[in-house]
Amino acid sequence: QVQLQESGGGLVQAGGSLRLSCAASGRTGSSYVMGWFRRAPGKDREFVAGINRSGDSPYYADSVKDRFTISRDNAKSTTYLQMNSLKPEDTATYYCAALLYKGAIPTYWGQGTQVTVSS
Repeated sequence: QVQLQESGGGLVQAGGSLRLSCAASGRTGSSYVMGWFRRAPGKDREFVAGINRSGDSPYYADSVKDRFTISRDNAKSTTYLQMNSLKPEDTATYYCAALLYKGAIPTYWGQGTQVTVSS
């Protein structure tokens, strides 16, 4: 069992930055591919970014490529999402997830953290 807890959300103006953190506890270490997803109001949850177990191969949705950076610190069991050049359309609840492999349906989800970008 893995528990995931996100933090770092908030309100920011367009063009600003935020860094989200996802702390994992339980059966952790580098056992899982880690990902970030988001759900905007009235929309389905969508993939944002993912990173492999060793942390050297990140991948992104086209909508955030070159603006967001995912990273992980396995010693701290924490995954990060650095979000720069934020746009109002990035407003959503952001969820951390643990996956068995890239592209898999996540096995574990965090409860989410709200990001609101004002124009």
